[in-house]
Amino acid sequence: MTPLEKAAEAAAELLVFRDILRDPMLLAWQALIQQLAEGDPLLGLQAYGRWFELLAEQNLSWREWLIQAIRLADNPFSRAALRPQGIPAPLMQAARHDLKCLQTLADSQEPIWEQVQALGLGIHWPDGEVGTGWDPRHFPDWGLSLEGLIAHYRQVGVGLCGQYRAFRWGGIGLQGIPTPDLPDWDGIYGNERQKQQLAANTEALMRGDPALHVLLYGARGTGKSSLVKALLSRYGGQGLRLLELNRADLIHLPEILQDLRTRVLPFILFVDDLSFEADETDFKQLKVLLEGDIAAQPPNVRLYATTNRRHLIREFFPDRPNPEDQEVHAWDTVQEKLSLRDRFGLTLTFTPFTQADYLATIEHLANQRALTYDPKALRRQALIWAQQQNGFSGRTARQFLDAIGAGLVKVAGVEE
Repeated sequence: MTPLEKAAEAAAELLVFRDILRDPMLLAWQALIQQLAEGDPLLGLQAYGRWFELLAEQNLSWREWLIQAIRLADNPFSRAALRPQGIPAPLMQAARHDLKCLQTLADSQEPIWEQVQALGLGIHWPDGEVGTGWDPRHFPDWGLSLEGLIAHYRQVGVGLCGQYRAFRWGGIGLQGIPTPDLPDWDGIYGNERQKQQLAANTEALMRGDPALHVLLYGARGTGKSSLVKALLSRYGGQGLRLLELNRADLIHLPEILQDLRTRVLPFILFVDDLSFEADETDFKQLKVLLEGDIAAQPPNVRLYATTNRRHLIREFFPDRPNPEDQEVHAWDTVQEKLSLRDRFGLTLTFTPFTQADYLATIEHLANQRALTYDPKALRRQALIWAQQQNGFSGRTARQFLDAIGAGLVKVAGVEE
């Protein structure tokens, strides 16, 4: 049996990594193997061209692509690797078997190159680095690297969760955000008590300990949203993931929770500027998450929401009970609307910035950006900026420093 025939047989024997067989790269490889076996030089070169083009798009050799595909695999074995109860023995055996099969596929790289070279084409894609993480090339038998692969899955996640840290919900389900805007945790100045409590609650979620849903309430521009997003820059490397939802997504909440339950990694559901009009009923979906129904809450999912309203559902004076109303228990309706806020286990309050808070934030950000400046001139221009723009807030402070960097504001003595 030739090396390419052995590789084709190994592909057919895959058990838990069979999803790789459906990838366009693998399909192109199989077509190439078949054409080379049939011996038609023109069809063989055409098949090699299609395969080479796919490798070039990802800037990976064939062996590197297989390693990357194994790292990102989302299958029963990789998901079992994330569960604390461990991996069933049959899955362990199947995964070790598949790694050996995939090594055989990887080793087909050289025989393919030899045959294509014999057809007169002298261009191939050499091996390089595949970044940090699990790399079976250090083992003579890829099956011996199984424990390292399990450790890799537990550290960085599987499938989409291994590829991305931030997500949104779309028509096809969970969608990764390749370049999320994540503020630096240490760059958010002030509100130290709120930061400590939010961090402690998030760390409990990551450990699998009881954690609370969190409502961040307070004035605009005080850093509520930035603080939630900064959790991902602080803990994303330790397995934390964040799914940002908008109001229209709440109707899909049961489906979202079912999806995230199976992904095992700790997830924050982030809803920014949460509030409802009086006639909306979407808040009832949130009540199911906050207090649960007959189905248990996913232990790896918690809701973090920000709002500028003390009461999340808009209320009007006519909403209050009137003796002439026909509803017998009118106060029950009012209480249902007001109770949503109470269902968050932890409420963190952010008070409006004072002038001193604003100036202290300016100084902190200027030092963080390594600016040299005249303190009096910087404060003077900062106060002028706040009066002309959006008042005292952390957001205004950041915008002021950005305006200096863009050359929109000139401050005597400031140098970057």
